[in-house]
Amino acid sequence: MGHRILSDCPATAIPAGDAVTLAAGDEVDVVHTLGGNVTVRTERGLFRISGEDASRVDGLGPAGEGGGPAQAFSEQAVWDALKTCFDPEIPVNIVDLGLIYDLSIEGTPSGSNAIDVKMTLTAPGCGMGPVIAEDARRKIAALPTVERAKVHIVWDPVWNPRMISEAGRKALGLE
Repeated sequence: MGHRILSDCPATAIPAGDAVTLAAGDEVDVVHTLGGNVTVRTERGLFRISGEDASRVDGLGPAGEGGGPAQAFSEQAVWDALKTCFDPEIPVNIVDLGLIYDLSIEGTPSGSNAIDVKMTLTAPGCGMGPVIAEDARRKIAALPTVERAKVHIVWDPVWNPRMISEAGRKALGLE
């Protein structure tokens, strides 16, 4: 194992989705860092550490939520935010995996925006579903002029690998 947890660190068990604490001193291997989050392997299994807590792993600085100037609000900005969300077991973003079924943007009386997203998961029993959906919701909510962001998990139609985009297929070596 190549890294140590520097201080008690909240994490999410993969694939169950249970909240756990990795103890200071625990040894971990970093499997990957995607969308600001870190997936680590311990002798107890795989865990997702949010970007805000990445600095609790030695050798990793704060992952942050992206860099550069704030992007003006647009539908493309919402899609770009969604492309920073990943299933921690699959190195392809949720958009290119074909998990986003619908995106709705409505103006609010205050002149801001309300965003509703319908997404699915690769498997109905995935305990990480609420974690992935909350990551997507949080990233959309952080966009300028977003007053409300909701991500709804749906199961119709059932996801299948044909829904993966060309870019996603290439990243997974399916082409």
